[in-house]
Amino acid sequence: MKFDKKQLLLYAVTERSCLRGVSLEEAVEQAILGGVTCVQLREKNITQEEVIAEAKKLLPICHKYNVPLIINDDYEAALKSGADGVHVGIEDAPVAEIRKRAGEGFIIGATAKTVEQAKLAEASGADYLGVGAVFPSPTKTNAIRITPQQLAEICGCVDIPAVAIGGITAENVHEIKSCGQSGIAVVSAIFGAEDVKKAAVELTKAVKETL
Repeated sequence: MKFDKKQLLLYAVTERSCLRGVSLEEAVEQAILGGVTCVQLREKNITQEEVIAEAKKLLPICHKYNVPLIINDDYEAALKSGADGVHVGIEDAPVAEIRKRAGEGFIIGATAKTVEQAKLAEASGADYLGVGAVFPSPTKTNAIRITPQQLAEICGCVDIPAVAIGGITAENVHEIKSCGQSGIAVVSAIFGAEDVKKAAVELTKAVKETL
């Protein structure tokens, strides 16, 4: 799937432990119907085989709406499942190595918490950056925080788009208005909501007001 920075507007990261009585497949479809433009499968406590199996269930749902499916950390699982790409952290496989293995057309996202990390990711072949945590995160309590000013500096130092992540809600997203990000990535604000579709609708409206 061809990557477009518009796909970063509302980037949903899965967390099955947040779900309220619905399957992950159902929650993902409801999120997309509410406005989600990209889905990342991030399930830390399952095997690579289970990740691949889950990705194969989610792919038809995502592609039905022309939404890319990204796998967290494991680029081999992404390639084996046919997913559209991978998102890697600082400690994961280097972006350059993944690009060499996967080739062009495979979406690679990279976490960046500093200007130096952002520039390296871009030079290595990343398609987009994940920048944060911009607020305290309920799913990553030990995440390093960055300020709105740092977010703006990171977004402004590269030509590839960036998505802000970390504790973002429809209520606080205005605090990172005009920092240069192309969108926001959220976990519990969507998948922990009683009404996933409604939460996505509200987040879509809120984030459009900040760009």
